[in-house]
Amino acid sequence: MSLWLRSYQRCFLDTTVSQRCVQCSRSRRTKLRRTVADTRRCSTVQGEVRVRFAPSPTGFLHLGGLRTALYNYIFAKKYGGSFILRLEDTDQSRLVPGAAESIEDMLEWAGIPPDESPRQGGPVGPYLQSQRLGLYSQTAQQLVQSGHAYYCFCSPQRLELLKKEALRTGQTPRYDNRCRHLRADQVEEKLAKGMPHVIRFRLEAGVEPFQDLIFGWNRHEVAQVEGDPVVMKADGFPTYHLANIVDDHYMKISHVLRGSEWLISTSKHLLMYCALGWQPPTFGHLPLLMNKDGSKLSKRQGDIFIQSFQKRGILPEALLDITTNCGSGFNTNRIGRTIDELITEFNPSKITTHSALLDLEKLAEFNRIHLQQRIEDEQHCLLLIRDLQGQIQQAYTAEIQDEEVLHEDYIRRVLQLRKGHISSLKDLTSPDYSYLWVRPSFTSQQVAALTEEAQHIGSLVLQLVEERAGELAVDRLNKDLKHLAKQAKTTKYREVMKLLRLTLSGLQQGPSVAEMMVSLGPAEVSHRFQKLLLLSEGQVKTGHPGTS
Repeated sequence: MSLWLRSYQRCFLDTTVSQRCVQCSRSRRTKLRRTVADTRRCSTVQGEVRVRFAPSPTGFLHLGGLRTALYNYIFAKKYGGSFILRLEDTDQSRLVPGAAESIEDMLEWAGIPPDESPRQGGPVGPYLQSQRLGLYSQTAQQLVQSGHAYYCFCSPQRLELLKKEALRTGQTPRYDNRCRHLRADQVEEKLAKGMPHVIRFRLEAGVEPFQDLIFGWNRHEVAQVEGDPVVMKADGFPTYHLANIVDDHYMKISHVLRGSEWLISTSKHLLMYCALGWQPPTFGHLPLLMNKDGSKLSKRQGDIFIQSFQKRGILPEALLDITTNCGSGFNTNRIGRTIDELITEFNPSKITTHSALLDLEKLAEFNRIHLQQRIEDEQHCLLLIRDLQGQIQQAYTAEIQDEEVLHEDYIRRVLQLRKGHISSLKDLTSPDYSYLWVRPSFTSQQVAALTEEAQHIGSLVLQLVEERAGELAVDRLNKDLKHLAKQAKTTKYREVMKLLRLTLSGLQQGPSVAEMMVSLGPAEVSHRFQKLLLLSEGQVKTGHPGTS
């Protein structure tokens, strides 16, 4: 048995709640073992939790990444810990300009800002991997010196040949570990010649099982199915396998919550922790976020990037709600939860191994509910008013005839009346609601098609508004309008309502006539019906159709 293997056996991993690398005596192992239920009970680490979200800025933040960040954020806040953003930018050739800044922008917009990050700074920075290269190089050398890693001088051409031969024979491509057998003098000679090289970690058989917070006991004999992995590339940059464990160690990460696609690599990472004599964090692998049909959520879909949701008027609370509602890990499963409620209801023992199926067709409904909640909160409502003022000016700058429509009280009244009916602020700047901001146009022909009593009906509306002394309420108006319609001589109730709707909005459908009148207010309602009277009067005098 090799010296390394005996050393590894002394470093047996028992991954309970604390999941630390301990000596492998039987008595110690027995003492530290817990049941799955105990393992999932996180109360023992309150005040000590440090979790991280570590995306690569090779693209912009998408829903899958947001969900991983969200679970980490909730976990940290549930147990009084810290949420760290670390950007893994070691693949310099694939970096997307602006992506690093955008990722942090989107986390802040979503209401889950990191406690430590490239922007915020922190006690264990820097938080960009490209600024930590010396640390990775030092650790790689430590592995080489202890015999757990070695220099590999195989050329890209040789590696490509190995790959092609494996595929030709129906095998999984893997490195054949050729350079691990080089003698010390051979290595020295090649290094002295300046031959290009990488550093590979020496995988060994005999991987101990570990207990994942979500998937339970796991064990992957990586040495049987993989060649020794590269940990330091020829350009001096580390691979993910080395960089993530180095950073998690020095950043004092207590729990690693990441996608289940990394579950199979965890045994490899634990071997590296043990080789370095470091205590590993607790691992929890989150089930994948999938489309509702079970297909993979792909960045190529284009519409799953957080920025695209932001531009469409989707509220961050709605995104957080729908991505947790379709999954697991909470004591209840209801629509409309805020981030504080998600934190309160979070229960990691309820996270299942089943993929979360996301139905984005339901997003409008989630947004409608959260928009209503914002409207009902005075502080949030003020922010909505400011936002909508800007949208109105942008959409109708040249057409606004009365600046009153931009006043805070007017917009607040519109929001209060339309809450629960609109799923986005942008709905209110669509053509269906243009009558709220711009006086409509309609022709005498449209009026004549409905009734010959337009002047009479218009006068009744003006009289009603005057009688109400400027106090309009939807319920009262509904009754008043029914009574008003009965005073028409030849026009049925339905046509009376169509005439009122045409005069108020120029449309044939929309909110109730009573709500339209309350939204517009007494003065604007009177103005629009005065125009109806003028249009009807002009038609009577000239006999020619006109336009209002």
